[in-house]
Amino acid sequence: MGAKQTAVVICPGRGTYNKDELGYFGRHHADKGHILDVIDSYRHAQQQTPISELDNLSAYNMRLHTAGENASALIYACAKGDFEAIDREKYDILAVTGNSMGWYIALAMAGALGEEQAIELINTMGSMMAGKLIGGQMIYPVVDDNWQENPALQTDIRCWMEEVQALAGAEIYVSILLGGYIVFGGNDKGLKEMELRLPRVKDTYPMRLFNHAAFHTPLLSEISERARACLPASLFSKPRLPLIDGLGRIWQPYSSELDALYRYTLDTQVVAPYDYSAAIRVALKEFAPDKLIILGPGATLGGATGQCLIQNRWQGITDKASFIDRQQQDPVLLAMGLSEQRQIVTG
Repeated sequence: MGAKQTAVVICPGRGTYNKDELGYFGRHHADKGHILDVIDSYRHAQQQTPISELDNLSAYNMRLHTAGENASALIYACAKGDFEAIDREKYDILAVTGNSMGWYIALAMAGALGEEQAIELINTMGSMMAGKLIGGQMIYPVVDDNWQENPALQTDIRCWMEEVQALAGAEIYVSILLGGYIVFGGNDKGLKEMELRLPRVKDTYPMRLFNHAAFHTPLLSEISERARACLPASLFSKPRLPLIDGLGRIWQPYSSELDALYRYTLDTQVVAPYDYSAAIRVALKEFAPDKLIILGPGATLGGATGQCLIQNRWQGITDKASFIDRQQQDPVLLAMGLSEQRQIVTG
């Protein structure tokens, strides 16, 4: 076997367990019952449906599987299984990051949360709005068909947001900076007004995200307060691996200040934009990994991460065509939700 390659691991967010992913844990991790033991034991105490049962249903139920109280723990279980499946003889993991809810998963993968602590935090945050969402999210592309940035459009978007914010009763914010996409968060009036201003793209965008609240916006300040009231800072430990957060900040093992990590996790990133693009930029420039490994389920982060590679002109990747060519020749991005790429990662 040759020398190890280096990797930064990326943890997925809420929109990654879709119809095609039904049964993901059972298909890939039937040998990892220890993961479900901890998660399902916790959920049983909360009188919630076990993850083993949700993953094993005969048909996908969008309302059931995308509900925050189910999706969060389900995606965490699948991602944790994938993290354990990475071939450590082949890959040296340098750091961990994630998108949105993936930050909570990243904390667990990096060892800043133990198994019991991880499911308590992830399940609690996922269940905060059970039955009643606060606001919503909407995704919109800010690049062209070849994944090149469109500065004029981005200027227009800033102007339109200012217009909407000036309207009585309308709230609209940047929720996530996601490679070639902006995810907006806002109340219903704000999202509707923004929809009226954004040019339609491919009859798909702007697209509301089903069962998503206005994450990473001031609308969730009440959720942040409730979370800090019921989740203690003692859940957190010093990470064993460096963590890159949604501001592009690195939390190093041994030197991370746990109260600050707690405040960032349950305050800052709950109510302020999550800059996934900055997290990937820092991953590339500070750690220079051979590979970026995206944990499953799903592979929806692949495009956004590819767009981040283009933004940073990483190793000659300057547009969609050169990204696809590189992926076919010697992939820098490996999504474990895609079977061909999964085999490269698991050995």
